[in-house]
Amino acid sequence: MGALKPWHIAVLVVLLILLFGAKRLPDAARSLGRSLRIIKAETKGLVDDDKGDLAEKADAQAGRQPLPPQQVQQQPAQTPPPVVDPVQRSRDVI
Repeated sequence: MGALKPWHIAVLVVLLILLFGAKRLPDAARSLGRSLRIIKAETKGLVDDDKGDLAEKADAQAGRQPLPPQQVQQQPAQTPPPVVDPVQRSRDVI
């Protein structure tokens, strides 16, 4: 199991040309290149957005002020409805 040798690459290229045809290979390579450019641009945009978000978050946190304390009103505790046994309920109905 040695390294990849030049004749391995030549056999691979010949197989690709036989499988896909000489006309489709340049189109496939072109579309692959476009896809990679799009992915690169999107990831660069995400990184730039993250850097901008950090600066905005730092500015937003510096301008924060605590909310005024509010009085908490206690509500009366509600008792849950009593649990009724289904067997007892069917006996009550009859």
